[in-house]
Amino acid sequence: MKAGRSGCIVSVVVIMVAFTFLWAPTYAQAQAREKSFIRFIVPNAAGSGIDTNARSLSDGLAKALGKPVAVENLPGAGGIRGIQEIVDAPKDGNTIGLTGNNIAVNPSMYKDLSYDALKDLTWISLVGTDTFVLVTGPNVPAKNLKELIAQAKSQPGKLNYASSGNGTVLHLAAELFTSEAGVKITHVPYKGGSQLMTDLLGGHMDMAFMGLPQCVQQIKAGKLRALGVSTAKRSSAIPDVPTLAEAGLPNYSYGGWFIIIGPANLPQAITKRLSEAVQETVKPKEIREAFAARGSELIGSTPEEAKRFFEVELAKNTKLCKQAGIKPE
Repeated sequence: MKAGRSGCIVSVVVIMVAFTFLWAPTYAQAQAREKSFIRFIVPNAAGSGIDTNARSLSDGLAKALGKPVAVENLPGAGGIRGIQEIVDAPKDGNTIGLTGNNIAVNPSMYKDLSYDALKDLTWISLVGTDTFVLVTGPNVPAKNLKELIAQAKSQPGKLNYASSGNGTVLHLAAELFTSEAGVKITHVPYKGGSQLMTDLLGGHMDMAFMGLPQCVQQIKAGKLRALGVSTAKRSSAIPDVPTLAEAGLPNYSYGGWFIIIGPANLPQAITKRLSEAVQETVKPKEIREAFAARGSELIGSTPEEAKRFFEVELAKNTKLCKQAGIKPE
């Protein structure tokens, strides 16, 4: 009996030890996930505006979330590669992304998009907006927006405008301008910003919409003339430049924006925590001033506000792409 009882005790102990070893890795993995870093995916190249914004936000987010935030660039195909990575990520809040206007344009640019932005993503927070500015080169005599419109109307199609490519935000900003102004101006797409700037400064291009950081020094130096900013409010970086609405196009409003997203069906508690972390990150005066200096206004919205904002932008950009004759490839 003693031997049997001892054997039984030994068996129970063996089973308990075995169960502990089987269960321990799962617990350890769960703990590791909870304590791991946040993947902050940027579907744009290093050095891009979205990348700069992500890196400016990462320290604040890390502090608010209590874990490291690692920015990871996954550029390609208008941001599709990076967005797909977010769509496919675990729904644990450890993978989020920062994206911009491209995500509202891609449905009009690509026929077989691998995801549905409204259904396959969680909209966490609209972080902020960017200002574009309409600038003219040295060969354009117009000193203000009304003179430019008058010149364009008197010479349909003779003036040209440069953009960073078909379907880019700078193209669509200009498309909205020509529509609101009722003018015909020839579009010349470039594959990037450096040659565009060279040709604009050299007088080979008449005008362009540009991101404020890319042209503010040339504006202040008098090499480019700023006729108006694209957003509803003036920019503190160039406060003397009116909005296009003030300058003569009352219905014009078009800007860049950057928004934090995650995979679809993130638990509500996780989404709320991430959104509150964004709001905490953008609150300090120092970071708001730093973003304002490059033409950005920080917002830090709720998830509900972020999704509503995207729905409006998606409809607006779909209409502009159709108007510009852009068809899915």
